[in-house]
Amino acid sequence: MPLEVTLIDYARDPLTKLYGAYRTCYTPKTPGEVWAEIGDGRIAPATIRDFIQERLKSGHASPLEQVVFWFGISGVSRSLSHQFVRHRIGISFEQQSQRYVKYKEERLDYVTPKTWEKTPGMRAEYDRLMAEITRVYQLALEKGIPAEDARFVLPNATPTNFQVMVNFAELLHIADLRLCWRAQWEIRHMVALMRREIVKAVPEIGGYLQPKCGDKRMGYCDEPVREWEQCPIGKVRPHKEQIFELFRQYKAGNLVPLGEEDLRKVEDAGNEE
Repeated sequence: MPLEVTLIDYARDPLTKLYGAYRTCYTPKTPGEVWAEIGDGRIAPATIRDFIQERLKSGHASPLEQVVFWFGISGVSRSLSHQFVRHRIGISFEQQSQRYVKYKEERLDYVTPKTWEKTPGMRAEYDRLMAEITRVYQLALEKGIPAEDARFVLPNATPTNFQVMVNFAELLHIADLRLCWRAQWEIRHMVALMRREIVKAVPEIGGYLQPKCGDKRMGYCDEPVREWEQCPIGKVRPHKEQIFELFRQYKAGNLVPLGEEDLRKVEDAGNEE
């Protein structure tokens, strides 16, 4: 069963919602006056986009909670779901029930990590175990054991489905953690598909969904150095130790000081005779 992510819907006019929220914070005008200007066209769409871009750079995050997205997610493992539901602020989950949904297929569907496929002999062992679990699960149902009890034999590999409602502030937090090289491969792939859906729908804000080392997030890696060295984008993102070392050198007075000649080069630039 392939992993699928569908952007079901999102809050109507997300950019104007953001503009109204941010302007409410930074103007003496009432929200009614702000939205009247939006509604009658006095605030051009380009002005709204530019204003939002500047506010996003500021790190003021609370207005982002007013932009909401709905996703349909299918074909993910229960192993992933145990991680996903740990995100609890600004997100709401509806998940396929194993009490009320009985698996009646000849072979129970399950998610197979590629490491099991690549390791010689292990895919066959994996399939053998899953086939046995399927047999025991179906036998339990045939013998009258309720689905809510038969499910006790089901593995973490069992697929599950979600409908999720999440605001953009929480999506940024999820992307910070789950798009990181250190995140588990399955949830990283799911969040990557969520990111791509938003980039297509609302590119003005979708580009801010990055791992925490992204240029629109922290800008550096704060994970262990060994992990940073293995990361595919480690060579283009600085590690925190490099930044700390620069600061230590500055505090110790080891950086080359700016002399009068250096200052004059800047002061006189463009004004040379």
